[in-house]
Amino acid sequence: MEAVSKALAVLSSDDAHDLFTKTFNPSFLQAIEESAKKSDRRERASSLLLAAAEKSHNPSLASLATNVRLDAFARVKKAIDDMILQLQRQSQDEVKHKDFCVDELNTNQLQTDKRDREKQDLEARVEDLKMRIDELGSAIEGLKSEVSEMQVQMKRAGEDRETQNKEFQLTVADQRETQKLLKAALQVLADFYGKQAGSSNFLQKQEPAGPPPPPGFQTYSKSSASGGVMGLLQQIINDAKAMEAEAVRSEHDGQKAYEDFIQSTNAGIEQKSKDIINKSALKAKAEIDLVQATESKEGVIVELEQLTNYNVELHQSCDFVTKNFEIRQTARDEEIEALKQAKAILSGAKFEELLQSF
Repeated sequence: MEAVSKALAVLSSDDAHDLFTKTFNPSFLQAIEESAKKSDRRERASSLLLAAAEKSHNPSLASLATNVRLDAFARVKKAIDDMILQLQRQSQDEVKHKDFCVDELNTNQLQTDKRDREKQDLEARVEDLKMRIDELGSAIEGLKSEVSEMQVQMKRAGEDRETQNKEFQLTVADQRETQKLLKAALQVLADFYGKQAGSSNFLQKQEPAGPPPPPGFQTYSKSSASGGVMGLLQQIINDAKAMEAEAVRSEHDGQKAYEDFIQSTNAGIEQKSKDIINKSALKAKAEIDLVQATESKEGVIVELEQLTNYNVELHQSCDFVTKNFEIRQTARDEEIEALKQAKAILSGAKFEELLQSF
């Protein structure tokens, strides 16, 4: 650059000017001087862009630095303007992308937390419904077993009642037959001994026929114990009547107890049958609720998997940007600043003034 400057000074002297005026077109020297100035600006702009390219590791800047030396000014300035616009657009897009990442990650986290709570609630509901169904199933089976046992007891009670009634019938028949026989015997005795009162005087007046009885014989008379025998027969008849009456009372009490038992047992069976119906309805509803809760839980699990996959995608797309956002924005601003400085240099601004202004 110093050699070129000296060469320009020599070529720009008055003697050289007069000489060249005679020999060459004056515009030639101006062209040489202008070319030298442009070359100097190209070098400074290229160096500035190369330094920025090395710092930011941007191959586009390095390529532009090379083009500064080769291409026409207008084309280079256009390329610089385009790159500045591109970097500004990238910066704006990156800001939007960062805002998108922050919003989406926050939304994803909120939805994930919400679905986690729903999953926990549904899991608890599923367990409660399963327990409820098991309890109702056990209660229904218990009620059915009780109804079956009550029906068995009713059958046994009917059989027992039938046996008792048969025994009652036999007992009454026996006692009545006994009474009938004893009454007949008692009637015979009564008929026989009843004549004693009317014929005793006649027997006392009537002398025995023939000679008197030999020694050792007593006078004949009816047994004085006949009253005791008849009394005993009457007592047995009374006992038979009492036994018959007791059997009748026992039969009545047994029949009443059986009827009460049948009535209460039927009422118990009816009540338990209603409980079975009610609990069966509750169990059926719980089973429907269980199916719905299970399906809802599976749906939430699917949504959680989708949220997890989307979260992974977001981190793959956003982690680098969010972690390096400030660094990248600063680096991009520096690139833009370097491009503006390079354009200013190419436009004729002095490098020292640019350094002072920035």
